[in-house]
Amino acid sequence: MNHSNDPLWRLRHALAGVSLALLLSVPAAALLGRWAGDLFGDTYAVRAGVYGALLLYVVVGAVVLFAKVARHETRALSPGRLALWFASLWLWPALLAVGRGGTPPPAGPTGSA
Repeated sequence: MNHSNDPLWRLRHALAGVSLALLLSVPAAALLGRWAGDLFGDTYAVRAGVYGALLLYVVVGAVVLFAKVARHETRALSPGRLALWFASLWLWPALLAVGRGGTPPPAGPTGSA
């Protein structure tokens, strides 16, 4: 079977990485929600609110990260790559900030940006 024209096949490493990182983030968000809820109020409502906010944060991060990185991800998924996806999923605002503050875009064919 020829997969060269299939866009999902080209994105398989990124899809697998972001999906597994998101799956691992659900229990991580639950633990963080429990810890923060106990710290800030020790009520179910606080824990559930923190958990919900963390889940929203990582889901938005998964979408943003996939949109920014997916087409460049070509290496096969490994435990180290999965750890990188997981960390990137939780640190996505910092990754966006670093990406914007970098070098200016290269000049176009006419010498202008």
